[in-house]
Amino acid sequence: MTPGEELLFLALGGSGEIGMNLNLYGCRGKWLMIDLGVTFADPASPGVELIMPDTAFIEERQKDLLGIVLTHGHEDHIGAVPYLAADLGVPLYATPFTAGLLRGKLAEENLEEQVELNVIEVEVPFTLGEFTLRYVPLAHSIPEGNALLIETPFGRIFHTGDWKLDEKPLIGVPATETELSEIGDAGVLALVCDSTNVFNAEASGSEASVKEDLLQSVGDARGRVVVTTFASNAARLQTLGEVARETGRSLCIAGRSLERITSVAKSCGYLADFPALVDFDGIMALPPREAMIIATGGQGETRAALARMAFDQHPVKLEAGDTVIFSSRKIPGNEMAIGRIQNALAQKDVIMITESQAHVHVSGHPGRPELAAMYRWIRPEILLPVHGELRHMAEQGRLGLECGIDRTILQTNGDVIRLAPDGPEKLSEVRAGRLVLDGDVILPADGMTMNERRKLMLHGHISVGFAIGGSGNLAGKPDIRLQGVPIEEDREAFLEEAAEALIATVKSHGRRSELEALRETVRIAVRRVATEWTGKKPIVDVTIVQLG
Repeated sequence: MTPGEELLFLALGGSGEIGMNLNLYGCRGKWLMIDLGVTFADPASPGVELIMPDTAFIEERQKDLLGIVLTHGHEDHIGAVPYLAADLGVPLYATPFTAGLLRGKLAEENLEEQVELNVIEVEVPFTLGEFTLRYVPLAHSIPEGNALLIETPFGRIFHTGDWKLDEKPLIGVPATETELSEIGDAGVLALVCDSTNVFNAEASGSEASVKEDLLQSVGDARGRVVVTTFASNAARLQTLGEVARETGRSLCIAGRSLERITSVAKSCGYLADFPALVDFDGIMALPPREAMIIATGGQGETRAALARMAFDQHPVKLEAGDTVIFSSRKIPGNEMAIGRIQNALAQKDVIMITESQAHVHVSGHPGRPELAAMYRWIRPEILLPVHGELRHMAEQGRLGLECGIDRTILQTNGDVIRLAPDGPEKLSEVRAGRLVLDGDVILPADGMTMNERRKLMLHGHISVGFAIGGSGNLAGKPDIRLQGVPIEEDREAFLEEAAEALIATVKSHGRRSELEALRETVRIAVRRVATEWTGKKPIVDVTIVQLG
């Protein structure tokens, strides 16, 4: 598919799901990519940590791709860059803070010389082919959260990225109501907008509003205090630095991502008055009442600092009476992982404070009042919801209609949408699959390796080995071994029955049997026994050694 005299939109990630954002705009034969993110794996992808959008569609059109423009530095918007950008072979564009994070990611993969990274200042226009872009600063839970104002021959797009409204954002200066209204006054064809919090009846609230309750929670604590938050939320880090100072506690940070964010933020002029940090040995040497630690792991990540503290695998040791503050929300799907950490902390008699007990977190995404305000200011002809599950995007479409936007469209990953002329209209569908990072290897999420692993996880594995002589008879005793097949006390009886089925199968085939046919027949016979015993259909591998 090549865009003609038209303006197309195509999401390969982030529509119909939260995370893994990848959006494409097409115009006059060329494509522009906005964001290239990841999502975290769920139990359906055993052994995998990261999931990325499948970029096969745009790789096949690599010569027509102009560049990759990153709205901000969250992992669901930039996390796939070090794994996929080099193969796409086009320049990256980002504001200074996001570029600082990208440099670190590219350096870790030894890609600094292979991937061109262009630093663009906020509000400075730049042109890629038929697209002229300008970063418009909006508040979010990371420095330099930006919308993109995209000028095209067919009209202007206001692509929000992730955003919220915040009168006291602490870090950065977002565009004002007047500035956003001026964008609307000049005309906007389409508003491509974050849907994450559309069901929230109230506005998300200011970042500054959490300080009071954090100050009280830390001030009331009698032992050590650990605060876990999203590492990228530099405004929250600034607040926590102030809280540590005002409560007379020395500050330590635990987690590589926190160290990286702090370093990049300082290099860009943020966190200028952040307290001097104490290392792990130093923080443990202090009286508990004088210690505060900011840690990664609020989403239950098994290798993050908080999990290691909870299970006594970290230099920072927690004891009865210490306090852990969860200054973050639970991302849907992480409830069980977070519960595991919280149960381990409860076993230590550690006090826990979440947003249910105190106002220790605000979201970085817009609630309904904020969305309605943006509609009033931007006044688009078309509303195209993104960044949400289908229920979020459908609800934002309904909200837009209620607020007077007559043209809305519900799309999902792979839908090719014509925005102009005569849009919005769905033209076709393309493949929008997923890739997984499995160790150091990138694989299709629905490919042979992952499908085999899912079968192993669900059903278990049986390996069968035996030898046959020149006459076609069984030579010796067959070897049958189980892994993950739900047979415990009666294992010997099962193995005996499976061996009998194997022996009978070999006898019935006779001397002139083809090995492949015999192997398949034995596989089916052994699996049939396993299914009768367990109700499962394990993977059965058969090895035959032919003697003589």
